[in-house]
Amino acid sequence: MARLVMKFGGTSVADIERIRHVANRVKREVDDGHQVAVVVSAMAGTTDNLVNLARQASAMHDAREYDVVVSAGEQISAGLLALALQNLDVPARSWLGWQIPVSTSAVHGSARILDIDGSLLEERLGEGQVAVIAGFQGLAPDNRIATLGRGGSDTSAVALAAAIGADRCDIFTDVEGVFTTDPRIVAQARKLDKITYEEMLEMASQGAKVLQTRSVELAMVHNVRVQVLSSFEDKPGTLVCDEGEIVEQEVVSGIAYSKDEAKITLTRVADRPGVAASIFGSLADANVNVDMIVQNISEDGAATDITFTVGRGDLERTAKILTDVRDGIAYAQLVTDSNVAKVSVIGVGMRSHAGVAQRMFSALAEKGINIQVISTSEIKVSVLIAAEYTELAVRALHTAYGLDAA
Repeated sequence: MARLVMKFGGTSVADIERIRHVANRVKREVDDGHQVAVVVSAMAGTTDNLVNLARQASAMHDAREYDVVVSAGEQISAGLLALALQNLDVPARSWLGWQIPVSTSAVHGSARILDIDGSLLEERLGEGQVAVIAGFQGLAPDNRIATLGRGGSDTSAVALAAAIGADRCDIFTDVEGVFTTDPRIVAQARKLDKITYEEMLEMASQGAKVLQTRSVELAMVHNVRVQVLSSFEDKPGTLVCDEGEIVEQEVVSGIAYSKDEAKITLTRVADRPGVAASIFGSLADANVNVDMIVQNISEDGAATDITFTVGRGDLERTAKILTDVRDGIAYAQLVTDSNVAKVSVIGVGMRSHAGVAQRMFSALAEKGINIQVISTSEIKVSVLIAAEYTELAVRALHTAYGLDAA
C-alpha cells in the first residue's frame, strides 16, 4: 500500500464528463489499496473568467477580496469530484485550504506556503477516505483566504505530499510527460522517462510550462518524487526525482526557450563602485526580476555599457524606473528591445563533460544566428537571440546534442 497525492489540472476537470473520468482513475488507485489525496485546479477557463469579473468590479481591487473571488473555481472542482467519487461508492470529502489548514504568507495573490498541518488528513486517509483538496489556496495570517499565484495548484500538491509523507505526487496534465523540448516545434522530441529535480527546475524556469517552478523547488527541498502523466492517455509519464535514481545521465537532457523576454541596454554608464548596485537595487525595490546580465568596459576604462533582460511584461515599468533614476546613474542612453528570445540547453551531465557551450555556439553559427547575451550555470547554458530565430535555434540545438528521436 502506498500513500499517493494525485493532482489534476484545469483541462483534466474541464467538464462533468472529465470529472467522472478523473473519479474513475482515483477509484482505480483506491481499489488497489492505496491511500489517496487529490488536489484539483479550477475547471479550464474558470479562473480567467473570475479574474475578469474581479477587474470589472474594481480596477484597483482589494487583493484580499480578489483572492476570495479567484479561489472559488477550485472549491467548485473539489466539491464536484467528491460527489463523483461518492457516486462510485468511494468514501470522499472535499477540503478547502483553510480547513486543513494550509498556512501561507500574507502576500495575497501570490502567497507562499509556510506550513501544512496534515494530521487530520492523515487520520482520514487511514480510515479509507479520499481527501479532495482545492489547490491554489490557503489561509493567510490575517485569517483570510490567500491564493498562491497562477499554477499554484502544482505547488499545493507537492507541499501536501511533503506534509503527509506521500510516496509520490502524480501531476496529471494535458501532456504525456516531460519532453526533450516542445514537441510543437520539434516533431522528433522524445519523452523522458526520468529527469532530475535540478534539470526540471531549470527547464521550468527557462520557459518549459509542464510544471510550475515553485512546485519543483519544493519537491527538491523535501525530496518528493513527482510523476508527470497525461490525464487522457493511460501511458507511463516522466518521473522527476533525485539524481541518484538515474543510472546514466545524458550530457544534455533538454532544450528550453522563452519568448517572454526583453533586453535593456544602458550606454556610457560611469565605471565606478556602486553604480551596478544603484541600477539593480532600484529594480529589486520595485520587484522587477532581472535575468541575464552582461557588462562591457570601454577602452579608456571610464565608462561601461550594461545589458540585461527582464520579463517582457516588466519592460515599460523598468524603463520608467531607470529614467527616474537617470541623474543618479548618469548613463548616456537607454535602449530597449522586446524582439528577443532566450534559448537554453540543460543537463546535469554538463558537470562532467567539456565542450557543451562550444557545441551550442557552433550549431547556432552554422544557422547564421547571432548571440546577443550569454548566461551559464553548472547545468545550463542560455543565450539571447532575435525572436524570429527561436524555432530554428531550438531545432538546430536539439539535433546538435543528439536528442532527436530515432
